[in-house]
Formats: sequence, structure tokens, C-alpha cells
Amino acid sequence: MITNIPFGEKYAGLSIFEPSEGTLVVVPSLSLPQDELRRITAARSYEERLLFLLLTLREPGVKVIYLSSAPIDPDIIDYYLGFLPDPDDAAKRLELISLDEPWSQPLTRTLLRRPDVLDRLRSAIDADTWLVPFVLSETEEELAASLNVPIYGPATALAYYGSKSGAREVGHEAGVPMARGFGDVHSIIAIDEAIDSLPGERVIVKLNDGYSGLGNAIVDKADRSLTRFSAAGETWTSFTTKIRERGAVVEEFIEHRPLYYPSALARITPGGHAAVLATHDQVLGGPNNDVYQGCTFPAAPEYRHEVGESAARIAGILAERGVVGLFGMDFFALKADAGYAALLCEINLRIGGTTHPYGAVVLTTGARYDPVTGLLMAGDQPKYYTATDNCSSSCLRGRTPGEVMRTARRLGIGFDADRRTGNVFHLLGAIPEYGKLGFTSIGDSREEADELHALTRRLLCDA
Repeated sequence: MITNIPFGEKYAGLSIFEPSEGTLVVVPSLSLPQDELRRITAARSYEERLLFLLLTLREPGVKVIYLSSAPIDPDIIDYYLGFLPDPDDAAKRLELISLDEPWSQPLTRTLLRRPDVLDRLRSAIDADTWLVPFVLSETEEELAASLNVPIYGPATALAYYGSKSGAREVGHEAGVPMARGFGDVHSIIAIDEAIDSLPGERVIVKLNDGYSGLGNAIVDKADRSLTRFSAAGETWTSFTTKIRERGAVVEEFIEHRPLYYPSALARITPGGHAAVLATHDQVLGGPNNDVYQGCTFPAAPEYRHEVGESAARIAGILAERGVVGLFGMDFFALKADAGYAALLCEINLRIGGTTHPYGAVVLTTGARYDPVTGLLMAGDQPKYYTATDNCSSSCLRGRTPGEVMRTARRLGIGFDADRRTGNVFHLLGAIPEYGKLGFTSIGDSREEADELHALTRRLLCDA
């Protein structure tokens, strides 16, 4: 068993969004079930989601080492360093290490088989270094142990609390409402019993370790042949095989309409301090409308407070269990007799889809979250944003990231440093082959952020 290296008192209050010194070893490895990952277009480019951490180089005492499976286009690096007051000085404190093996996944597993790269990595780190993984698995723990550095993330010994079944356990302990259901289901008999025990004509079955909604299935109780899978190509036979191997939850399908899908982003410092950082409304798509596409900040005022309060209670429980790092919580929100109710859907005990939009906004605008109002405040000005991971068009395919960024500047849809509004782009490495990118549109109002977002989609495809 690998024992994680402790942070020590010096970094008890560490936040990766605002380090004042030290070295971040960013490991954006997609150490997730690969069968579902292969269904995401340009999945490997999701290693670039954490490039917003290059903006921490604003502080002269910070160094960043960024790992990747394939070399990152220099124009992408220049784009991020261009947000900083002294890009040349920041570049001296940035080390990019590529394995040059884009076909070999996940990144960390490949890295552990490359002693040459490990030696280079060891020579680049110093005493005040920590690992920042996209998702934490045993391979990331093995890497951290070999480097003798602590990990800014939850230990794998606590991974159960980030599973669908573990989330139900934590939700019960925190006193947070949830849909009726059953956790830790592993057998066909248990699935059938759970389905028959729940009310309604449909139920939802979710793999314990599914992500982005791709591990979900909506089951028609009267006719199983009508089961709708979120992942393309899934069958009941293949799905139940995964259930036996990985476990699942079976929950009532919430038929209430309108139904909203807010989430919360939280952080627990190495010293055990828990805080909610933001609430979002998720933008979902896919055949079952449960696959993550993007988000808007903040969550709607009708249920923002309920989501934030529930998230704070859950974060407190996880802090007591020893969790460290960033994580997300997904909710359902629906109109109740007195106001709105927020039901816990799942806990994602890792960096998730709302992390990089949030990080991009706070690191470019300097905004800080006000837990009372649920707003991000840059001085006296609240900031709003709309983000997507899924802007794609055939007209973008074949173009370079540099070309697209120059087009964005020419069209006036870049970032305005004076107003601290505009777009921050990501997933730029997916443009040439897939015509796909993501961006976060920042405004001084909900309307401004949404209008800029819609305008950017139109202009990038028409330019």
C-alpha cells in the first residue's frame, strides 16, 4: 500500500488557484475507465483542460511543470502566457514535458514506464513541490511516491466517497435530500429487485465510476428493451457486465418538470478547511440529456442558496474523512411547496468540468466568491460566465490554434484585460483534427455572458 506524502504546516491552507510560491507538477492524465473515454471526441486533448494553471505563474515564486502525452502547440502556450504581465519571465518558470506517445493512455501509466522522463522530472522539482492530478488513481499515487512529493487530491483510499454509492452514503450522513434508491448494486438479481422496488414507470441506473453521464441508463420498467443508454453502442449485456465488475446505484427517475441541474465546486485544503467555491447550472446533452456539455455561473437564484448550503455540509463530512483537493457535486433542483428543493445526484471526487472555467475566470479577473450572495466579485463588480467544452464545426477543422486565436482577436471576442470580460479559450489542441474547442465567456451580467457566448459560436464558424 502506498502512503501519501503529507504537505506539512507550511501548505496547510494551499489553494492551487492562488499559490504564492512552490512548484506545481500538473499531471492531467485521464486515468478513468477507457471504454467510456473513447466515446468522447478528442478525448486526449482533454489533457489541456488544466492549462489554466499556467496563469498561476503570475506569482514570481511559482513554477509549473506540465506533463502531456503529446507536445502542446507553442501557440497555445503563448496564448495562456499572454494573460500575464510578464510572459517572458513566466516562460522561464514553466517546464513542458511531453512523452510524445499520444496513442498510449492514460498518461501516468505510460510515464511510469519511462525512466528517462521520470529522471528529467525529478531533476526539475525542488523541496516545495506538489502533484496536481486531473483525477487520482493508484498510478498517480505511485508517481507521487517515486517523486517523494505530496498530492493535491483525495487519496485513493477515499475513492469510494466519489462513487455513486459512496455519494449516497455521504448525502445521508450530511442530511442532504436525494432521490429514492439503492447503492452498491452488483448482481442482476439485485438490479431487478431495486428496479421493482422503486416508484414510477422508469428508473435510472448509474455505474459507480461513470463520468460525464456516460455510465447512465434509463430503464423502462415495463419493457427493458426500451432502455436508453447515455453511451453510444451500449447494450444491456455489456452494461450489466460493467455493473457486476464496478457496481452501480439504482434510483427513481425524477419525472418532475421543470427540472434543473445545478452543481457545486468545493475545495478542502491540506489543513482540512472546507469551502464551497462556486455553484453552476450545468448544460447537458446526449440522448438522455445527462451528458455534460458546459455550465453557467452562478446557479439560478431560485435554488442557489439551497445548493450552496447542501454542498457545504457535504464538504464538511468529506473534510472529516480526510479528503483533500477539488471536487464537484451534482444536484437536481425542482419546485417544491415552499420554494425549491435541491437533491444530491452525485459527488465527483476529482477535478471536473466546471473547474477549468472557474479557474480561468478567477485567475484572469481576480474575482473572489462571496458565499452569502453566491456571486464572484471583482471589487464591487459581480462576474458571470457561460462555458462549453463542445464547440465544434467542420469549418474549424484543419485550422491551427494560432489561426483561430488571431481570428478571435480580430473579431473582438478575445479577453479585455481592462474590463476583465471576454473569452478564455481551452481545448485548443483539438481544433486541427476535430474542429473542436471550448471557451468560457465572461461578462458583467448574465445577459452579457450569454450574448458573448452565442456571438462567439456564430463568429468562429462563419469567419
